[in-house]
Amino acid sequence: MEKMYNVGKIVNTHGLMGEVRVISRTDFKEARYEPGSQLFLFRKNEKEPVTLIVKSHRTHKNFDLLTFEGYNGINQVENMKEGLLKVSEKDLDELEENAFYFHEIIGCTVYKTDGTELGKITEILTPGANDVWVVKQEKGKELLIPYIADVVKNIDVQKKEIVIEPMEGLLD
Repeated sequence: MEKMYNVGKIVNTHGLMGEVRVISRTDFKEARYEPGSQLFLFRKNEKEPVTLIVKSHRTHKNFDLLTFEGYNGINQVENMKEGLLKVSEKDLDELEENAFYFHEIIGCTVYKTDGTELGKITEILTPGANDVWVVKQEKGKELLIPYIADVVKNIDVQKKEIVIEPMEGLLD
């Protein structure tokens, strides 16, 4: 079976016209949720995913609202709640240099330029100007590392290793 990547979780329905509320876990919402895009819905206790074609996408508060072709009412989408939306590996686009998919960065071990291990990246936040990587240390609090050239010096997704040069106060 082809490798699949998580793009979001359906947390609820929205309105009566078959719209679902999604918490996204994708780095390219515009491409993933573009009308005509194919997604796969994985539900608990079901072995086979359901193939869905995106009909519409809009954002509302902190959610992405989607409709799918052939699903026109709340009764048809009610059973999608808690389902995971995934995309197949073949549908991933080629990225430009120094751009990475979230799944390539999450799980990487972060080191300082002197070789000191800081921890593993567990999450990526997207607050605005640049992404922020959440690094879970073995002991201590989580670190927030901005993905900017002044800090991130090397990324090796094959080895799952990232080298940073922390700015003053970043690790305090």
